[in-house]
Amino acid sequence: MGHKLKIAGWLAIGAFTGAMTTVQLQAMARGSLEPLPLEELQQLAAVFGMVKSDYVEPVDEKKLISEAISGMVASLDPHSQYFDKKSYKEFREGTSGRFVGVGIEITMEDGLVKVVSPIEDSPAFRAGLQSGDLITKIDDTAVKGLTINDAVKRMRGEPDTKVLLTIFRRAENRTFPVTIIREEIKTQSVKAKVVEPGYAWVRVSQFQERTVADFVRKVSAVYQQDPNIKGLVLDLRNDPGGLLDAAVALSAAFLPEGVTVVSTNGQIRESKAIFKAEPEYYLRRGGQDPIAALTEATGGALKKVPLVILVNEGSASASEIVAGALQDHDRATIMGSRTFGKGSVQTVRPLGPDTALKLTTARYYTPSGRSIQAKGIVPDVRVDETAEGNVFSLLRTREADLVKHLDDGNNTENANLSEAEKAAEQERERAREAARKRLEEQAKNNPGQRLVPEFGSDKDFQLQQAINQLKGVPVIVSKSPEEPEGEREGEGEPAARE
Repeated sequence: MGHKLKIAGWLAIGAFTGAMTTVQLQAMARGSLEPLPLEELQQLAAVFGMVKSDYVEPVDEKKLISEAISGMVASLDPHSQYFDKKSYKEFREGTSGRFVGVGIEITMEDGLVKVVSPIEDSPAFRAGLQSGDLITKIDDTAVKGLTINDAVKRMRGEPDTKVLLTIFRRAENRTFPVTIIREEIKTQSVKAKVVEPGYAWVRVSQFQERTVADFVRKVSAVYQQDPNIKGLVLDLRNDPGGLLDAAVALSAAFLPEGVTVVSTNGQIRESKAIFKAEPEYYLRRGGQDPIAALTEATGGALKKVPLVILVNEGSASASEIVAGALQDHDRATIMGSRTFGKGSVQTVRPLGPDTALKLTTARYYTPSGRSIQAKGIVPDVRVDETAEGNVFSLLRTREADLVKHLDDGNNTENANLSEAEKAAEQERERAREAARKRLEEQAKNNPGQRLVPEFGSDKDFQLQQAINQLKGVPVIVSKSPEEPEGEREGEGEPAARE
């Protein structure tokens, strides 16, 4: 029996080594600087063979290889990732802005799913769901105890299938069932409205394939409603980023044509690039330039309207590109708190029809040459989340808090923390723990109430301060301890370019 296991093991090693040889040849063909290390590949193949032949129970070969690839990629940095069939499908849905579901934006409140707003012309919209409705059951499953991700998964499904939602509507003090037929939903990543005569709010929640089209449509509607806009607030709070070309296009809407929006730098030639406020840098398949059309529709107003950009610890990646570009070109006042600090670029490379590799291939730099990797964009005016101070900021994780995060490319971070840095990290942990306890206490004292108002509402403190900034009225600046500001302008080396 043992002899048979050894034979099976060596056969597996042979097959795996053959696969690795193919990978090695492909890597060399892609232009790698040197061939892959043969001895280490042989060790990897040997381990694979031993696990396959000697493990206590049979192991699925495909799963074993998939997990090995996942582990290898995950060891690089927090953003590189191997996509298996399921995760690749979810990723494509996220960037395309399309999924199959009921069509609502949701949050959690008191352990229940709260409808923030139904998506226009979605099944939920047509079924009459309203902002503020609470979902207590999804089919036969009580929502209490589910995470928001669990709730989302239960509401999504195949097209033309039914889901039964049990709704509690506070305003009418009644509970009622709603049966909704799932269909493909086109999410809207942009919201906009006239806050008061002359002042508008535009929120971008994510940079997806549809974001530029949504932005053009929503901003055009705002200017149709009030052609005499005197000030605009671009809200990028909690915007996790997304597609680079969408960020370049959005920046181009406000900047003079031809100026630099962002540059990137990495090992391969394609990663050394400069992106400018011109159509060739954000149009994927040619066609009409939506930003030029918007500029014409607004009479060029977007190029000169006074602008405030709201950011916080949840503003990352593409949203930081926009904020950094408009800050460097003195086109906008940045308000809020320091951003997340994700200054790296990921490239998605398909490995087959259903799998792909998302690999960090470059760092990006603002027009003045700043790398914000693990540093973030520092606002020009620091404003707390509420009039009483910050509620959640201490609990939010930034890039610098992530294990194995990249440094800024200027070798300003050491692999080993100094004693002062360790002490600072311990202090941050103590502050976070204190913040958690304060939040628990506030939640007990204010049951059923949001501790921070919804973005864009009339109780949105930061939005009110942004409007004050545009009007020239005094702004209530942050009461929180100020963080070290890091680089602002002219400090740090610009990206190397070819």
